[in-house]
This record gives sequence, C-alpha cells and structure tokens, in this order.
Amino acid sequence: MAECVREIDGDLFAAPKDHSLAHCVAADLKMGGGIAVKFKQVFKQVDELKAQKVGVGGVAVLKDGERFVYYLVTKRGSMDKPTYADLTKSLEAMRKHMAENGAKKLAIPRIGCGIDGLEWSQVKEILNSTFGNEKDVEIVVYNFVPK
Repeated sequence: MAECVREIDGDLFAAPKDHSLAHCVAADLKMGGGIAVKFKQVFKQVDELKAQKVGVGGVAVLKDGERFVYYLVTKRGSMDKPTYADLTKSLEAMRKHMAENGAKKLAIPRIGCGIDGLEWSQVKEILNSTFGNEKDVEIVVYNFVPK
C-alpha cells in the first residue's frame, strides 16, 4: 500500500484548480458549521446537491470547471457524529467516481476531524488504504494555519 497523502499548511480554497476538493457533510446538507460553511458560500448549488438524494456512506458531486467538488455524506443529521465505517464507504464512493472521471488530484481538509471528532491518524490510514492502490492519485491535506 502506497502513501498517497501529503500534508501542507495553507488555505484549502487556494488549492490549484486541477485539484478536486472534498469535505464531509450530513445527509441533510445544512452545512452550518466548520469548513462546510465555506464550501456552501463558495460553491452554492445546495439544491443540486439535494437533488442527488445521497444517503450516508455515499458522495454528492458538483462540477467546478475542470474539477469536482465532493460532498462526503458521512452522517444523517448535522448534529450526529460520523463513524469510521461510514467515512470509509463515502471515500470508496468518491474513489470510484474519481477513477471513472480521470480525477487524479484531490485537496482536502483533515476530513471528519474538526467538529466531527474523528482521529486524524485513523482517517489518514483509511485514506491511504482506500487510495494507496490507485495509480498516480495524489491527496493533499491542507492544514489551516490562522494568520
């Protein structure tokens, strides 16, 4: 299994435009806390996401120019907490979409580790085991550093 996760300090929303983005959301798509708020402000199209009717363990997708924006549905309601199993299922759904659409570069925050409370060391392991066998997939984790 290859290490495909690389961490850098910086602003996720300043990632190169050839990097698709991903973050975790609840199935209700309220996006009222954490980095999800910024995703909602930047990419909008909440009705388009809702129309995809994605359940827990799935992924909703928006197209942004040449890249995709992935909404990993890892819990039912905004106040719920995700499980590692549901996060893994969502990541597998995203991996499948990326493979089918030739998306090789992904920029993400420390998914599931903010208000969702998952442990980064475990999440990183899941990312490496989910994507480690994919050829040429690069995952860049942006660690936000306040100015």
